Amino acid sequence: MLWQPSKDFIQQTHLRHYFDWLAQNYNLNFQNYHDAWQWSVENIEDFWESCWKYFKVISHSPYKQVLKDHKMPGAIWFEGATLNYAEHVFRRSSVDGGRSSVDEEIAIIFSSERQDLVEITWGEMRSQVASMAAYLRSIGIQKGDCVAAYLPNIPEATYAFLACASIGAIWSSCSPDFGTNSIVDRFSQIEPKVLFAADGYTYNGKPFDKMEVVNELCEKLPTVKNVILVNYLNPGGLKFGTPPQSEIRNPKSLPTGQAGAIVKAWNDTFNPVASLTFTPLPFDHPLYVLYSSGTTGMPKAITHSHGGNLLEHLKYLHFHNDVHPGERFFWFSTTGWMMWNFVNASLLAGATIVLYDGSPGYPSLDRLWDLAEKAKINHFGTSAPFISACMKQGLEPGQQHDLSALRSIGSTGSPLPPDAFRWVYDHVKKDLWLSSMAGGTDVCTAWVGGNPMGPVYLGEIQARCLGAPIESWDEQGQPLASGVGELVVTKPMPSMPVFFWGDHDHEKYLSSYFDTYPNVWRHGDWVEITEHGGVIIYGRSDATLNRQGVRIGTAEIYRAMDKIPEIKDSLIVNIELPGGGDYMPLFVLLNAGETLDEELKKRINQTLRSEYSPRHVPDEIIACPDIPSTISGKKMEAPVKKILMGKPLDKAANLDSMRNPESLGFFEGFHLGKK
Repeated sequence: MLWQPSKDFIQQTHLRHYFDWLAQNYNLNFQNYHDAWQWSVENIEDFWESCWKYFKVISHSPYKQVLKDHKMPGAIWFEGATLNYAEHVFRRSSVDGGRSSVDEEIAIIFSSERQDLVEITWGEMRSQVASMAAYLRSIGIQKGDCVAAYLPNIPEATYAFLACASIGAIWSSCSPDFGTNSIVDRFSQIEPKVLFAADGYTYNGKPFDKMEVVNELCEKLPTVKNVILVNYLNPGGLKFGTPPQSEIRNPKSLPTGQAGAIVKAWNDTFNPVASLTFTPLPFDHPLYVLYSSGTTGMPKAITHSHGGNLLEHLKYLHFHNDVHPGERFFWFSTTGWMMWNFVNASLLAGATIVLYDGSPGYPSLDRLWDLAEKAKINHFGTSAPFISACMKQGLEPGQQHDLSALRSIGSTGSPLPPDAFRWVYDHVKKDLWLSSMAGGTDVCTAWVGGNPMGPVYLGEIQARCLGAPIESWDEQGQPLASGVGELVVTKPMPSMPVFFWGDHDHEKYLSSYFDTYPNVWRHGDWVEITEHGGVIIYGRSDATLNRQGVRIGTAEIYRAMDKIPEIKDSLIVNIELPGGGDYMPLFVLLNAGETLDEELKKRINQTLRSEYSPRHVPDEIIACPDIPSTISGKKMEAPVKKILMGKPLDKAANLDSMRNPESLGFFEGFHLGKK
């Protein structure tokens, strides 16, 4: 046990307050967290209705029943209710359209590689959101229309998202470090009418002009009728917190596009007298579209709802992150990762969000710890690889920075190794709540995470979350009392996707989660439930590449490889290593007469870097005699990963289902234990 909350700490938590409320209103008295979790998953309708009542959800019409159908997918939650996610963000700030004392409190703290800390009040944020919502309405955007954003992690992205949510438009975003093809693969599926874009960004001290990419997006997304350009890289610069006055570069440098897109500078859309209103929407109305990593083809457009995300985010941020009004909540992310959506969700708890745009390692790994000190961050979120990197570099954040405001560290993206747990308590802060979590883009939250009323044990995530019926199953679909199995979800949750965009018969949805255990969600993680009721995640059980906390699709790698004439076929896997790092080898099958020399390796890496991102560049490129595949031609990434990790060949793959079973021999001889 590394940490245990004090009695005073526990008494101040939202979770303790909720348990007291349950005792008073439901006559439920729980002796410990596990008993409460058991009740929440055995009585899912009572639990989620209690959340609705506890958080006093604003609904413009009543719901008929909590849950109409328990099947997955297809569960219908709170049918008849109409609400709005953004309305709950501003519920403390908005007072009949007038001023509120909350308006003078800080809503956003922003910093970047080029920008010192800037504070933005709730009143200023509301004004920006109201203005953009009014502009979107003026150009004909209404509920159900899709809006895409190609933006860095800057306040404008938050304003634009909340503006879309307020009118019922559907948001989707990618960060500027994505290549053009990767962005088009995602946005083309939802056919956006508006594109928010930045002229560029800075990373590792270098400026990256993205106007050429913006031009390409305009050409390749013909449904885009309007482009709203943020003049971010231009040295004229935006003045955050107040309506910026800088001029946009010549709009004539942008094409009109097939649909005659109208280009407008963000600055020119500002309307200081606009008032913020909220469109009531059905519980399952789409809020935003997130994307899978593209492992088996085009990235899946995972569509999340206003009501489902509202209830889930209220639950997690209050009960499992214990975020209070005015506390400063930070998670290092880009707009292309679901943690960006999660950071903005902390506004529901009245938090001040801390946004950072840039590299976490520039000019050194101390950069984010310096931000934690200067911004007085209370909840510091990052990835396991970042913590491991700080540990390996011998950083001493607790000695080098004033972290007196810091009371929790969150970690996600990949499993946090035990040594990193120790490092946090030895070198960051002894009296600190380490709240590791795991979930994903699929639900835009965590299945397992923090318990502010319980201890932290070495190497363990504290608990299965309330309302999350998580179990560990063996291959025969039987729950495991101990040992490692598949992470499954046995009952529906409100934040499960309402659908995949364009997946009209739910074929992709079903094959993604329900093709192993009927009516049971298989998440694709190896998991163990510990004797403490905690959870240990051992990495992915499928072929998804989890690279530095960001999921990457194998299909994106293969699309790039197809453009290199020397390569006949390829296969890539990513392996989580015991020390917290990872190893991502790319295996290539060369055409006859070709050689994998240094020039070809360099060209492969340059292609991946330019078309997608530096995270797509492998650690090693290896020529192999054949690519293992099924009879139907599907690459066998997961079996290869298991073999590389030392699993016997006959237990890693079904040889009878293979086109070329002899090909696995190469990988058996190559596995990491022998390399």
